[in-house]
Amino acid sequence: MVTSAALTSSASAAIEAQLWRCLEGVADPEIPVLSIVDLGIVRHVGIDAHGTVEVGLSPTYSGCPATAVIKAQVAHALQAHGWPHARIVDVLAPAWSTDWISAEGRRKLHEYGIAPPVRGPVACPRCGSEDTRQLSEFGSTPCKALYRCTKCLEPFDHFKCL
Repeated sequence: MVTSAALTSSASAAIEAQLWRCLEGVADPEIPVLSIVDLGIVRHVGIDAHGTVEVGLSPTYSGCPATAVIKAQVAHALQAHGWPHARIVDVLAPAWSTDWISAEGRRKLHEYGIAPPVRGPVACPRCGSEDTRQLSEFGSTPCKALYRCTKCLEPFDHFKCL
């Protein structure tokens, strides 16, 4: 026998799975090959007893200019998938870390030509050489540093470890 509580729990789990799939389609505006799920900034999804959807987001860093754009994209995606009154909340603690970027996200960064965050030698995403040097603390965005490979001579961004 299935109880109404089990149905509610089952329905809630199904909605949460739909929410995660929806958010996987929201691209980071600064690195469009990454979804916000790949980036690890979606901290939670859920639905309360009244049917209101909530999504918790952590900014990559304080003052990130993409935060407002990401919230707007999330609201638009949720509305397009049938959740027009979803709550989007800031989750500031614990602070976001590059450790939260998924393995798939790191692979996508590499394929896009951005060295994923690493603690140690930074390998060139084009030729794989670790014989690289930092040219500037800041690259195309504040969360990236500009590097150059001394083997293939190509410049590239490195996503900083945070």
